[in-house]
Amino acid sequence: MKTLLFIGLIIAWLPFLPAQDTFSIIAVDPETGEVGAAGASCIDTDDCGGCGGVIIINNLLPGRGGMNAQATVCLPNVNLNNGLNQMNAGLSPDEVLAWLLANDACGSGNANSRQYGIADFDPDGNPRAAGYTGSNCLDYANHNTGEYYSIQGNILLGQGILDSMEQRFLNTEGSLAKRLMSALQGANVPGADTRCLAAGISSKSAFIRVAKPDDTGGNFYLELNVPSVLTGIDPIDSLQSLFDVWCESISGASEASPEVGFRIYPNPASNFLYFETEADIILIQWLDLSGRLLHEERPLSNRYLWVPPLPNGVYLLKAFTDKSSFGEVVEVKR
Repeated sequence: MKTLLFIGLIIAWLPFLPAQDTFSIIAVDPETGEVGAAGASCIDTDDCGGCGGVIIINNLLPGRGGMNAQATVCLPNVNLNNGLNQMNAGLSPDEVLAWLLANDACGSGNANSRQYGIADFDPDGNPRAAGYTGSNCLDYANHNTGEYYSIQGNILLGQGILDSMEQRFLNTEGSLAKRLMSALQGANVPGADTRCLAAGISSKSAFIRVAKPDDTGGNFYLELNVPSVLTGIDPIDSLQSLFDVWCESISGASEASPEVGFRIYPNPASNFLYFETEADIILIQWLDLSGRLLHEERPLSNRYLWVPPLPNGVYLLKAFTDKSSFGEVVEVKR
């Protein structure tokens, strides 16, 4: 049975949700072959029966492209899945859009209720992108599309939100991941998604994903998701905290020799974590997604660590040596 999601509308008597009041970006990097996306919305995982929040608008095809499908959407996101199938079959972003508009499969509304952003590589590796905003998407709704990206949103404060995201994406130097995160910060203002204006935050859930060309099985190079937040916390700030730790982890992995590398497992963790490192860990810190310190200890062993009595959720774990620090995103799941 299909569930419907309108990110930005209201929950009606049918099992559906609004996927309006959402802003997102989809992009490809012709230099690295990476594809990626980021987005935020004033719905969270509790609003959609544990769906995970705004991340349900996106998926990626490593080495090929990706798509965001928002405004009125079904759960599962059937138009997203169908669009990616058409992309995988060789259609360009413009052709995927035309196919979706002619073959809308979501049972609520019609093609005019949808909003799409699509980006991919052609057979020669050249970037392509397309965007679409249906006439029934709630104001303010629009999309900005460039050669290798599409930025789209609905129920926004105005065009300035999309323009701010675009300028930050284009003017930020560095990896695709850093540019996507910067673009999302361009919408980090109270009421960017207007339903969240009264709460003084931009949104209630946020995500970022990047896939390298050789990623397989949905195991993306980067996937961070903030499905919900405590009252008064902006999920883009929480996502930034996760992203900063991820960047530290990637930097440490690329710069460290095998002797000073750092890895922990299992993740998700329940009662304990094992370390893989030759460095002497002198301090462990657990932080929440807003960067608040929750627990600190000096480990008794350099091989394992008992998980502190924290509620189920996603945390930042920092391990310190006498010369450096390492960071990991850890899910506690008991």
